[in-house]
Amino acid sequence: MLFESPVQLDIFNDNRVEMLRNDVLQWLQAHDAARAAAAIDTLARDYPQDPLLDDARVLQRALQARTQPFASIPFSQHAELHRDRLALLNVLAPAAHRRLERLYAQTWLRPFWHDLVARANTLVFRADAEQDHAAWMLLQLQDWQACANAVAHIESWRRIPAPLSWMTQAKLQTNGLRAAWPLLAELAWLTPQRLPALVAAACAPQLRHLLTQFESAWDDLEHCESPQLAPVNAAHSPQNERAFAWFPAWVLTAAPQHAPDLALAQPGQHTAPEQAMRLLVNLLGLEHQGRHHELVKLRQDLRNLHAGLYAAYMSTR
Repeated sequence: MLFESPVQLDIFNDNRVEMLRNDVLQWLQAHDAARAAAAIDTLARDYPQDPLLDDARVLQRALQARTQPFASIPFSQHAELHRDRLALLNVLAPAAHRRLERLYAQTWLRPFWHDLVARANTLVFRADAEQDHAAWMLLQLQDWQACANAVAHIESWRRIPAPLSWMTQAKLQTNGLRAAWPLLAELAWLTPQRLPALVAAACAPQLRHLLTQFESAWDDLEHCESPQLAPVNAAHSPQNERAFAWFPAWVLTAAPQHAPDLALAQPGQHTAPEQAMRLLVNLLGLEHQGRHHELVKLRQDLRNLHAGLYAAYMSTR
Protein backbone atom coordinates (compact mmCIF):
# COMPACT_ATOMS: atom_id res chain seq x y z
CA MET A 1 0.00 0.00 0.00
CA LEU A 2 1.33 3.41 -0.97
CA PHE A 3 1.18 6.40 1.36
CA GLU A 4 1.56 10.04 0.41
CA SER A 5 4.56 11.71 2.00
CA PRO A 6 4.07 14.77 4.32
CA VAL A 7 5.65 16.95 1.64
CA GLN A 8 3.14 15.77 -0.96
CA LEU A 9 0.27 16.45 1.47
CA ASP A 10 1.55 19.95 2.16
CA ILE A 11 1.71 20.71 -1.55
CA PHE A 12 -1.79 19.30 -2.03
CA ASN A 13 -3.14 21.36 0.85
CA ASP A 14 -1.42 24.52 -0.40
CA ASN A 15 -2.90 24.07 -3.84
CA ARG A 16 -6.37 23.38 -2.48
CA VAL A 17 -6.49 26.36 -0.13
CA GLU A 18 -5.24 28.61 -2.92
CA MET A 19 -7.96 27.31 -5.21
CA LEU A 20 -10.65 27.93 -2.58
CA ARG A 21 -9.36 31.44 -1.91
CA ASN A 22 -9.41 32.21 -5.63
CA ASP A 23 -13.03 31.02 -5.80
CA VAL A 24 -13.97 33.39 -2.98
CA LEU A 25 -12.21 36.36 -4.58
CA GLN A 26 -13.60 35.58 -8.03
CA TRP A 27 -17.22 35.78 -6.88
CA LEU A 28 -16.58 38.80 -4.65
CA GLN A 29 -15.02 40.65 -7.58
CA ALA A 30 -18.01 39.70 -9.71
CA HIS A 31 -20.36 41.19 -7.07
CA ASP A 32 -22.11 37.80 -6.87
CA ALA A 33 -23.19 37.63 -3.24
CA ALA A 34 -24.77 34.15 -3.39
CA ARG A 35 -21.82 32.36 -5.03
CA ALA A 36 -19.38 34.28 -2.83
CA ALA A 37 -21.26 33.05 0.26
CA ALA A 38 -21.04 29.44 -0.95
CA ALA A 39 -17.32 29.78 -1.66
CA ILE A 40 -16.71 31.30 1.77
CA ASP A 41 -18.61 28.43 3.43
CA THR A 42 -16.42 25.89 1.62
CA LEU A 43 -13.23 27.65 2.61
CA ALA A 44 -14.41 28.00 6.22
CA ARG A 45 -15.33 24.32 6.43
CA ASP A 46 -11.94 23.11 5.23
CA TYR A 47 -9.74 25.90 6.59
CA PRO A 48 -11.61 27.62 9.43
CA GLN A 49 -8.59 29.71 10.47
CA ASP A 50 -7.79 31.07 7.00
CA PRO A 51 -6.92 34.81 7.27
CA LEU A 52 -9.03 35.66 4.21
CA LEU A 53 -12.29 34.70 5.89
CA ASP A 54 -12.94 37.77 8.06
CA ASP A 55 -12.48 40.28 5.23
CA ALA A 56 -14.33 38.04 2.76
CA ARG A 57 -17.35 37.94 5.06
CA VAL A 58 -17.34 41.73 5.38
CA LEU A 59 -17.33 42.10 1.60
CA GLN A 60 -19.96 39.41 1.05
CA ARG A 61 -22.33 40.88 3.64
CA ALA A 62 -22.02 44.27 1.94
CA LEU A 63 -22.89 42.72 -1.42
CA GLN A 64 -25.81 40.88 0.13
CA ALA A 65 -27.13 44.05 1.76
CA ARG A 66 -27.28 45.80 -1.65
CA THR A 67 -29.92 43.27 -2.76
CA GLN A 68 -32.25 44.02 0.17
CA PRO A 69 -35.31 46.30 -0.18
CA PHE A 70 -34.02 48.79 2.41
CA ALA A 71 -30.89 49.41 0.31
CA SER A 72 -32.71 51.90 -1.91
CA ILE A 73 -34.73 53.73 0.73
CA PRO A 74 -33.65 57.41 1.00
CA PHE A 75 -32.08 58.48 4.27
CA SER A 76 -34.44 60.45 6.48
CA GLN A 77 -31.76 61.69 8.90
CA HIS A 78 -28.14 62.71 8.66
CA ALA A 79 -27.31 60.25 11.44
CA GLU A 80 -28.30 57.35 9.16
CA LEU A 81 -25.99 58.51 6.39
CA HIS A 82 -23.25 59.20 8.91
CA ARG A 83 -23.47 55.64 10.23
CA ASP A 84 -23.38 54.03 6.79
CA ARG A 85 -20.69 56.35 5.45
CA LEU A 86 -18.37 55.55 8.36
CA ALA A 87 -19.06 51.83 7.93
CA LEU A 88 -18.01 52.12 4.29
CA LEU A 89 -14.91 54.14 5.10
CA ASN A 90 -13.75 52.30 8.22
CA VAL A 91 -14.89 48.70 7.62
CA LEU A 92 -15.74 47.92 4.01
CA ALA A 93 -13.05 50.00 2.26
CA PRO A 94 -10.12 48.66 4.36
CA ALA A 95 -11.26 45.07 3.74
CA ALA A 96 -11.51 45.71 0.00
CA HIS A 97 -8.08 47.32 -0.13
CA ARG A 98 -6.53 44.44 1.82
CA ARG A 99 -7.95 41.73 -0.44
CA LEU A 100 -8.24 43.35 -3.86
CA GLU A 101 -5.67 45.20 -5.94
CA ARG A 102 -5.65 48.92 -5.08
CA LEU A 103 -7.11 50.27 -8.32
CA TYR A 104 -9.60 47.45 -8.58
CA ALA A 105 -10.67 47.99 -4.96
CA GLN A 106 -11.53 51.60 -5.76
CA THR A 107 -13.63 50.48 -8.73
CA TRP A 108 -15.26 47.73 -6.66
CA LEU A 109 -16.28 50.24 -3.98
CA ARG A 110 -17.81 52.81 -6.36
CA PRO A 111 -21.30 51.23 -6.45
CA PHE A 112 -21.47 51.40 -2.65
CA TRP A 113 -20.60 55.12 -2.72
CA HIS A 114 -23.20 55.72 -5.44
CA ASP A 115 -25.80 53.93 -3.33
CA LEU A 116 -25.10 56.35 -0.47
CA VAL A 117 -25.25 59.33 -2.83
CA ALA A 118 -28.63 58.23 -4.22
CA ARG A 119 -30.04 57.75 -0.73
CA ALA A 120 -28.59 61.08 0.50
CA ASN A 121 -30.00 63.29 -2.25
CA THR A 122 -32.92 64.41 -0.10
CA LEU A 123 -30.74 65.51 2.83
CA VAL A 124 -30.01 69.23 3.09
CA PHE A 125 -26.51 70.52 3.78
CA ARG A 126 -25.59 70.97 7.43
CA ALA A 127 -22.43 72.83 8.41
CA ASP A 128 -21.95 70.55 11.43
CA ALA A 129 -22.07 67.45 9.18
CA GLU A 130 -20.20 68.55 6.06
CA GLN A 131 -19.25 65.08 4.88
CA ASP A 132 -22.77 63.75 5.29
CA HIS A 133 -23.89 65.24 2.00
CA ALA A 134 -24.08 63.93 -1.54
CA ALA A 135 -21.72 66.61 -2.89
CA TRP A 136 -18.87 65.61 -0.55
CA MET A 137 -19.17 61.96 -1.53
CA LEU A 138 -19.26 62.82 -5.24
CA LEU A 139 -16.09 64.84 -4.71
CA GLN A 140 -14.38 61.74 -3.29
CA LEU A 141 -15.53 59.82 -6.37
CA GLN A 142 -14.06 62.59 -8.57
CA ASP A 143 -17.44 62.87 -10.29
CA TRP A 144 -16.85 66.58 -10.82
CA GLN A 145 -19.95 67.57 -12.78
CA ALA A 146 -22.29 65.63 -10.49
CA CYS A 147 -20.59 67.27 -7.51
CA ALA A 148 -21.11 70.73 -9.01
CA ASN A 149 -24.77 69.93 -9.65
CA ALA A 150 -25.24 68.80 -6.05
CA VAL A 151 -23.56 71.93 -4.68
CA ALA A 152 -25.75 74.14 -6.87
CA HIS A 153 -28.80 72.85 -4.97
CA ILE A 154 -27.40 74.02 -1.62
CA GLU A 155 -28.99 77.33 -0.69
CA SER A 156 -26.46 80.20 -0.57
CA TRP A 157 -23.62 77.78 -1.31
CA ARG A 158 -21.37 80.65 -2.36
CA ARG A 159 -21.46 82.01 1.19
CA ILE A 160 -20.71 78.71 2.96
CA PRO A 161 -17.08 77.49 3.22
CA ALA A 162 -17.51 73.77 2.49
CA PRO A 163 -19.79 73.93 -0.58
CA LEU A 164 -17.83 76.88 -1.97
CA SER A 165 -14.67 74.78 -1.64
CA TRP A 166 -16.32 71.80 -3.34
CA MET A 167 -17.62 73.91 -6.23
CA THR A 168 -14.18 75.48 -6.66
CA GLN A 169 -12.54 72.05 -6.91
CA ALA A 170 -15.16 70.83 -9.35
CA LYS A 171 -14.84 73.97 -11.49
CA LEU A 172 -11.05 73.61 -11.60
CA GLN A 173 -11.36 70.04 -12.84
CA THR A 174 -14.14 70.56 -15.37
CA ASN A 175 -13.50 74.07 -16.71
CA GLY A 176 -9.90 74.89 -15.84
CA LEU A 177 -8.15 77.66 -13.96
CA ARG A 178 -9.58 80.66 -15.79
CA ALA A 179 -13.14 79.67 -14.96
CA ALA A 180 -12.20 78.92 -11.34
CA TRP A 181 -10.43 82.21 -10.52
CA PRO A 182 -13.57 84.02 -9.26
CA LEU A 183 -14.39 81.14 -6.91
CA LEU A 184 -10.78 80.86 -5.76
CA ALA A 185 -10.85 84.54 -4.80
CA GLU A 186 -14.14 84.20 -2.94
CA LEU A 187 -12.84 81.10 -1.15
CA ALA A 188 -9.64 82.90 -0.11
CA TRP A 189 -11.63 85.78 1.39
CA LEU A 190 -14.28 83.63 3.06
CA THR A 191 -12.20 80.73 4.40
CA PRO A 192 -8.49 81.18 3.60
CA GLN A 193 -7.44 78.16 5.68
CA ARG A 194 -9.03 75.86 3.07
CA LEU A 195 -7.06 77.27 0.15
CA PRO A 196 -3.67 75.47 0.55
CA ALA A 197 -5.17 71.97 0.73
CA LEU A 198 -7.46 72.65 -2.22
CA VAL A 199 -4.58 73.91 -4.36
CA ALA A 200 -2.35 70.99 -3.35
CA ALA A 201 -5.01 68.51 -4.45
CA ALA A 202 -5.88 70.28 -7.71
CA CYS A 203 -4.53 69.24 -11.08
CA ALA A 204 -3.46 72.83 -11.79
CA PRO A 205 0.34 73.26 -11.92
CA GLN A 206 0.15 76.99 -12.66
CA LEU A 207 -2.02 77.59 -9.60
CA ARG A 208 0.27 75.52 -7.37
CA HIS A 209 3.29 77.45 -8.67
CA LEU A 210 1.64 80.79 -7.92
CA LEU A 211 0.72 79.73 -4.40
CA THR A 212 4.27 78.53 -3.76
CA GLN A 213 5.60 81.90 -4.96
CA PHE A 214 3.14 83.70 -2.71
CA GLU A 215 4.22 81.71 0.34
CA SER A 216 7.86 82.49 -0.41
CA ALA A 217 7.16 86.19 -0.90
CA TRP A 218 4.84 86.74 2.06
CA ASP A 219 7.50 87.41 4.70
CA ASP A 220 8.97 90.23 2.65
CA LEU A 221 5.54 91.65 1.83
CA GLU A 222 4.55 91.79 5.48
CA HIS A 223 7.75 93.46 6.62
CA CYS A 224 7.31 96.52 4.42
CA GLU A 225 7.02 99.56 6.66
CA SER A 226 3.54 100.98 6.98
CA PRO A 227 2.26 102.39 10.30
CA GLN A 228 -1.34 101.77 9.31
CA LEU A 229 -0.66 98.06 8.86
CA ALA A 230 0.60 97.22 12.35
CA PRO A 231 -2.63 95.47 13.53
CA VAL A 232 -2.96 93.58 10.24
CA ASN A 233 0.66 92.40 10.32
CA ALA A 234 0.13 90.93 13.77
CA ALA A 235 -2.73 88.82 12.43
CA HIS A 236 -1.11 87.70 9.18
CA SER A 237 2.14 85.82 8.93
CA PRO A 238 3.50 82.91 6.90
CA GLN A 239 2.48 80.61 9.76
CA ASN A 240 -1.05 82.00 9.90
CA GLU A 241 -3.46 80.54 7.36
CA ARG A 242 -5.48 83.77 7.26
CA ALA A 243 -2.64 85.25 5.22
CA PHE A 244 -3.96 83.29 2.23
CA ALA A 245 -6.84 85.78 2.04
CA TRP A 246 -4.33 88.11 0.34
CA PHE A 247 -3.41 85.57 -2.34
CA PRO A 248 -5.85 86.82 -5.04
CA ALA A 249 -4.56 90.38 -4.68
CA TRP A 250 -0.93 89.22 -4.81
CA VAL A 251 -1.63 87.19 -7.97
CA LEU A 252 -2.30 90.46 -9.80
CA THR A 253 1.19 91.73 -8.94
CA ALA A 254 2.84 88.54 -10.26
CA ALA A 255 0.45 87.53 -13.05
CA PRO A 256 -1.68 90.55 -14.01
CA GLN A 257 -3.13 88.71 -17.00
CA HIS A 258 -5.57 87.06 -14.59
CA ALA A 259 -7.26 90.40 -13.78
CA PRO A 260 -10.30 89.93 -16.09
CA ASP A 261 -11.09 86.56 -14.51
CA LEU A 262 -10.53 87.65 -10.91
CA ALA A 263 -12.68 90.73 -11.52
CA LEU A 264 -15.68 88.39 -11.88
CA ALA A 265 -15.53 87.38 -8.21
CA GLN A 266 -18.77 88.23 -6.45
CA PRO A 267 -18.65 90.84 -3.67
CA GLY A 268 -17.78 89.45 -0.26
CA GLN A 269 -17.62 91.19 3.10
CA HIS A 270 -15.47 94.07 1.82
CA THR A 271 -12.45 92.92 3.81
CA ALA A 272 -9.01 94.45 3.30
CA PRO A 273 -7.81 91.53 1.10
CA GLU A 274 -10.85 91.94 -1.14
CA GLN A 275 -10.42 95.71 -1.33
CA ALA A 276 -6.77 95.22 -2.29
CA MET A 277 -7.62 92.88 -5.14
CA ARG A 278 -10.30 95.18 -6.52
CA LEU A 279 -7.94 98.14 -6.27
CA LEU A 280 -5.36 96.23 -8.31
CA VAL A 281 -7.96 95.25 -10.91
CA ASN A 282 -8.86 98.94 -11.30
CA LEU A 283 -5.22 100.02 -11.37
CA LEU A 284 -4.39 97.57 -14.14
CA GLY A 285 -7.36 98.83 -16.12
CA LEU A 286 -6.43 102.48 -15.69
CA GLU A 287 -2.87 101.84 -16.83
CA HIS A 288 -4.14 100.89 -20.27
CA GLN A 289 -6.22 104.07 -20.41
CA GLY A 290 -3.44 106.49 -19.42
CA ARG A 291 -5.52 108.15 -16.68
CA HIS A 292 -2.57 109.37 -14.62
CA HIS A 293 -4.41 111.40 -11.99
CA GLU A 294 -6.69 108.51 -11.02
CA LEU A 295 -3.73 106.13 -11.05
CA VAL A 296 -1.89 108.22 -8.47
CA LYS A 297 -4.94 108.25 -6.19
CA LEU A 298 -5.56 104.49 -6.39
CA ARG A 299 -1.88 103.71 -5.90
CA GLN A 300 -1.93 105.71 -2.68
CA ASP A 301 -5.04 103.84 -1.58
CA LEU A 302 -3.27 100.54 -2.20
CA ARG A 303 -0.19 101.69 -0.29
CA ASN A 304 -2.34 102.68 2.68
CA LEU A 305 -4.11 99.33 2.56
CA HIS A 306 -1.04 97.12 2.23
CA ALA A 307 2.45 98.49 1.75
CA GLY A 308 3.87 95.11 0.74
CA LEU A 309 1.40 94.60 -2.09
CA TYR A 310 1.98 98.17 -3.20
CA ALA A 311 5.74 97.52 -3.32
CA ALA A 312 5.22 94.30 -5.29
CA TYR A 313 2.95 96.10 -7.74
CA MET A 314 5.32 99.05 -8.18
CA SER A 315 8.37 96.80 -8.64
CA THR A 316 7.21 96.00 -12.17
CA ARG A 317 6.32 99.58 -13.10
